[in-house]
Amino acid sequence: MNEVVGSHDILLVTLDTLRHDVAAELAAAGRIPHLARHLPGGRWERRHAPGSFTYASHQAIFAGFLPTPAAQGPHPRLFAARFAGSESTADGTFVHDTPDLVSGLAAHGYRTVCIGGVGFFNKQPPLGAVLPGLFQESHWEPSFGVASPVSFESQVDRAEEVVAALPHDRRLFLFVNVSALHQPNWFHLPGATREDGDTRATHAAALEYVDRHIGRLFAAMSSRRRCFAIVCSDHGTAYGEDGFTGHRLGHDVVWTVPYAHFFLDGPPAVTPPPGVPASVTPPTTLAPDALPAGPRGGIPA
Repeated sequence: MNEVVGSHDILLVTLDTLRHDVAAELAAAGRIPHLARHLPGGRWERRHAPGSFTYASHQAIFAGFLPTPAAQGPHPRLFAARFAGSESTADGTFVHDTPDLVSGLAAHGYRTVCIGGVGFFNKQPPLGAVLPGLFQESHWEPSFGVASPVSFESQVDRAEEVVAALPHDRRLFLFVNVSALHQPNWFHLPGATREDGDTRATHAAALEYVDRHIGRLFAAMSSRRRCFAIVCSDHGTAYGEDGFTGHRLGHDVVWTVPYAHFFLDGPPAVTPPPGVPASVTPPTTLAPDALPAGPRGGIPA
């Protein structure tokens, strides 16, 4: 990651509340083509969430504890605060001397921007300002929230505005908390009503809705230079399994989440006439050993 930080823009998307089983089924069935084309092998990785609800999980994620591969570790981490005795900090891990990844990237010249979704990012009560407060710039409005049928497309609109307003030479760390999967999500299934309520099927329909718009987000984030992207869930949710509904509980459908990270190629390099400085920074090509060993092409877990 040390060759990524400083040379690439970075995108972190949390698909709030997305279950691994639903995400895996839709990818296998070809129902989320825009996401699936970026997943290594066209499949989500099965991981364990660092928390069972949004606030706890994001506190861990911003401290560098992304969802963990669902197998015995230790697993090298992409990012880590400097911490004596850490067993998951590898040679290629980006290590920062700040308490969280957001401020760590800011210290390396990144503009850090949050586009919030669920209530923990709405900045209305003090608790809703804690996570957005980590960023230099944060955005939330009701159209981004859980009750909005157009939440994700509204968030992508704002992301496009953020990218367009940033000076080209300024690196960007953009975080988007996608609220569409979170309850209520019944309105994403055609023909469903409020009385029908939220179900596993409406959860799946919400992911299909996100897939229809996520290509715009990827295009915006790769419009200036190559981008390193992480797309994952922060926790799952129950729809009646073993008598459980919702999350903030210890059930497998809550703890097991989908995860992927990948590169989004930037615009082609422009070769200027002799004596004229290049106007577009060419994308960085990383050698296989440029990142700590991991399960996919040298990128750590």
